[in-house]
Amino acid sequence: MGPKGQPAPAGRGSAAATPEQRTEHLASPLGIGMVGYAFMGAAHSQGWRTAGRVFDLPRRPVLSAVCGRDPAAVRVAADRLGWAAAETDWRALIARDDVDVVDICTPGDSHAEIAIAALEAGKHVLCEKPLANTVEEAEAMAAAAEAARARGQVAMVGFNYRRVPATALARRMVAEGRIGTLRHVRVAYLQDWLVDPDAPLTWRLRKESAGSGALGDLGAHIIDLAQYLTGERISGVSALTETFVRERPLAGGPSGGAARGQVTVDDAALFTARLPSGALASFEATRFASGRKNALRIELNGELGSLAFDLERLNELSFHDHTEPGVSAGFRRILVTEPDHPYLDAWWPPGHGLGYEHTFVHQARDLVHAIASGTGPEPSFADGLQVQRVLAAVEESAAKNSVYTTVPA
Repeated sequence: MGPKGQPAPAGRGSAAATPEQRTEHLASPLGIGMVGYAFMGAAHSQGWRTAGRVFDLPRRPVLSAVCGRDPAAVRVAADRLGWAAAETDWRALIARDDVDVVDICTPGDSHAEIAIAALEAGKHVLCEKPLANTVEEAEAMAAAAEAARARGQVAMVGFNYRRVPATALARRMVAEGRIGTLRHVRVAYLQDWLVDPDAPLTWRLRKESAGSGALGDLGAHIIDLAQYLTGERISGVSALTETFVRERPLAGGPSGGAARGQVTVDDAALFTARLPSGALASFEATRFASGRKNALRIELNGELGSLAFDLERLNELSFHDHTEPGVSAGFRRILVTEPDHPYLDAWWPPGHGLGYEHTFVHQARDLVHAIASGTGPEPSFADGLQVQRVLAAVEESAAKNSVYTTVPA
């Protein structure tokens, strides 16, 4: 990553490389081992498979092994997703000589144990968000990452929405002062997959496995994205959370059946926040917004202008320049598909948009560059810890009837 959180120059920067240089790249594999192969595992696999075929990378990602508990299922997943081998014990995966990077795509309750073991074994680590289920776990992970950093290892958190070209462009514009002094941040992440009260009780609805509900699943994303775009860290929050459906059918049982279990996480979270600059922010995360499938929207208002992004229109960025005469001023659409936009000189001609899966390609690209250059990747485990502290402050505030709660520095 470049200065102020901007992506390093992306694309086929070595397009003029000699055949000898390309051969050298091919002779420098970077073995990837992934734990977990469901939704995020499939997305990360796509990123690792594609990154070296789109970008000229200093190391060549090799999909060495994937790990899961069910021998038959993980073998099927390995074949489908392109992994050379399958393991059923994550400790065995970490011990493999052909694994240089451990990519963790498991529920949050196992993040700390796997990540710390991988770092202590000398591996680089990529861990899905949120970093952990508790602040204490996240602190231990950040400490392990700091110790590993001294040995030349890197550790990164998978906040993939930083890797949308439009959000990376927004970060660049904020850093360049295009919207001036920040006044407001307004962000919501809305889904509807739990509206049905007979939707099954999955691991995401149990605190012991997921840590929290919509707050950690969706809220972690928008906390990180807001802080990334503004360049500021949330200093305090006032929050509400609610669980609308408190019992659900056990997973694997008949829909609406008698066997039901307790939902122990939030279904929705609302909170306001302060930033150190004095700007005010509002956040909403819910899995009960009927009709909203994966709607993430964020707007920044400053003294000189505003920026707005909608994930459902992820190749676009809306920008209002408040210094223009009012008679012609207004929001205008920036189509973020030009080769000088972040990441896009490696992709298609202008006007040919990207999709959700490309964020994971960019994530893999950035991590490979960080490993090869020995620089700390962003977001780091320390960044993930800070997000975890915001999540904890939201829970604490909600438990105390929305009392304003400071986020520890």
